[in-house]
Amino acid sequence: MSSAKTSPKTVKQSSAEEGRIRRLRNIGIMAHIDAGKTTVSERILFITGRVHRTGEVHDGEATMDYLAEERARGITITSAATTCEWQDHKINLIDTPGHVDFTMEVERSLRVLDGAVGVFCGVAGVEAQSETVWRQADRYGVPRVAFVNKLDRIGADLDHVLHTLKSRLGVTPVQMQLPVGKEKGFRGVIDLIDRKAYLWLEGARDVSITDPPAELADEVEAARSRLIDMVAEFSGPLLEKYVEGEEATSAEIKVAVGRGVLAHQIVPVFCGSALKDKGIQNLLDAVIDYLPSPEDMPDVQGTDPDSGNQLQRALTSDGPLSALAFKTIADQNGDLTFLRIYSGVLEQGAKVLNPRTRRKERIGRIMRMHANRREPMDEARAGAIVAVMGLKQTVTGDTLCDDNKPILLESMDFPDTVISLSIEPKSSKNREKLADALGRLTREDPTFTTKTNEETGQTLIEGMGELHLEVICNRIQKDYNVEVNIGKPRVAYRQTIRSAREVEARHIKQSGGHGQYAVIKVRFEPAETEKPVDFTNVIRGGAVPREYVSSVEAGLLLGAGGGAKLGFPFVNIKAELFDGQAHDVDSSDMAFQAAAALAFRKLVDGNVVLLEPIMRIEVTCPEEHVGDVIGDLNSRRVVISDIDLALNMRTIRGKVPIAEMFQYATTLRGVTAGRGSFHMEPCEYAPVPESIAKKILEEGL
Repeated sequence: MSSAKTSPKTVKQSSAEEGRIRRLRNIGIMAHIDAGKTTVSERILFITGRVHRTGEVHDGEATMDYLAEERARGITITSAATTCEWQDHKINLIDTPGHVDFTMEVERSLRVLDGAVGVFCGVAGVEAQSETVWRQADRYGVPRVAFVNKLDRIGADLDHVLHTLKSRLGVTPVQMQLPVGKEKGFRGVIDLIDRKAYLWLEGARDVSITDPPAELADEVEAARSRLIDMVAEFSGPLLEKYVEGEEATSAEIKVAVGRGVLAHQIVPVFCGSALKDKGIQNLLDAVIDYLPSPEDMPDVQGTDPDSGNQLQRALTSDGPLSALAFKTIADQNGDLTFLRIYSGVLEQGAKVLNPRTRRKERIGRIMRMHANRREPMDEARAGAIVAVMGLKQTVTGDTLCDDNKPILLESMDFPDTVISLSIEPKSSKNREKLADALGRLTREDPTFTTKTNEETGQTLIEGMGELHLEVICNRIQKDYNVEVNIGKPRVAYRQTIRSAREVEARHIKQSGGHGQYAVIKVRFEPAETEKPVDFTNVIRGGAVPREYVSSVEAGLLLGAGGGAKLGFPFVNIKAELFDGQAHDVDSSDMAFQAAAALAFRKLVDGNVVLLEPIMRIEVTCPEEHVGDVIGDLNSRRVVISDIDLALNMRTIRGKVPIAEMFQYATTLRGVTAGRGSFHMEPCEYAPVPESIAKKILEEGL
């Protein structure tokens, strides 16, 4: 869990500031692809009056999907921020992608949010990417409520979704509403706390609030009793009434639910159909009632950039400035940097400190974002999510703070890339334009990287999957007007060592003048490590002078990054420097770096294991095609873990090397008559079978 969400409150803020903070919600909408996140966001904007007509995803007109690629594909690629108001509360809303290739957008959004709405399909329940984003929210300690969407579809089943929430996410779902009608007959919901029915006429947006239908009275009371039973422990007064058998008030139940959410003990579940405008008002009420304001969150934690001591800031405008940059959009007129203001006030024209670079930045324009539309602001106060222009050295994960009271907030970690392509301009005159486009895109996306193959001179782009790189290439051609040639996908292999070795390396050269002298003895072994080479110095004495120990580590890391003959980086190696020799005159940093590089070459000579990225895969297909699908998966080295059956659809889960899955979407469409779908996400690295590793070595990939 992020350290930004630990520790108690420390500073009492002014009553006006307290009221402003209490009426603020910073929330995100997260889910699996096609669960309806963006449709939920569009209905929220319409119902709160932020937009005057709804834009549909399937028509390519959704407000929050503003990129041309998003509108063409009907999916969310980049997170989009907006602001709306409901019941005298301000809601900063971020709509996040659902495809795993763009999960980094979810990661950096959740880092700065105080709450989230998990959207689940009423038919499929918890799907693969639902689990991924839920784990991300767990990591950052984000309180959540759930919205079960598409209850008007054939096969929709709220009980099934509640079961998958419990079995696949390990949470305690609390049913807050009872649906009225099933599938095509779904026409409303019953609020179990207030015992009120919210009914929609067919094709109408206006809601009728009445008493529950008489035929559902017993079911409502039973469900309400279960709800109170599950939340009573979070409120003393409610628990006392529950034990005594007394009637609880709606306010008492809501307090208990809110406390349970904030404690991460329960997940309230609401339901509806966003496309038909059903249930969104109730969801907005739940955001206000149950998701926390910044006032409810612990003080933000950080460190002193000079001493490393722990610091904390109260989430109020009354203190010194602390803000986190969580997203960058490269713009022709200057980069647009998104900030979450944790404390203090950010003013236009102010100079702020970036403790990573130890340099000051001047704040240009401050803007409140509505997707890609910008509304200028003079200042931004604690709790705000805004975008600023004018920052030149600030990147995703950087802190901006008061120069007189600096603080370094915890940054973000992003996964390693798993696939690469070669790319070159069709015309040599566009080489500079391509370099500029790649530079902008890498600033925007921390999971997109570029590098040059030193042997071939090719430019390689690396990302999280085929769709990720396909979108990047399309943007280069359409947004930056650079026609490019694209090579075949390449897997981001890694290497490690097969067995432990002790290596002595001697770098000794005499040329009549000042020579070079370094001798080291290093013990290597394979081990799970965070750094490519986990280096330790176990020498006791001056066999290798202290000033040269760091040179040995630098040489080993250089060797690991170089990748030896195959060129793939080395990982998971433990190295101990246990002996060596130095010369009073001829030893130097460069001599010991050269000795370390030689030691690494000796280590990996005939001692290499090739590692490949393994993906967690989930394939859904009609039952009549499951045999063909499994047969094809077996030919791709899939290890199947389980197969589920729901509504004549099979869901096959397992693990597969990404090298076997290029162009799988086309194959799956062919064997399932277009009715199959699949989802993959990075899982682990594993050794490549000897026969396949030999082929890779022969082909020189």
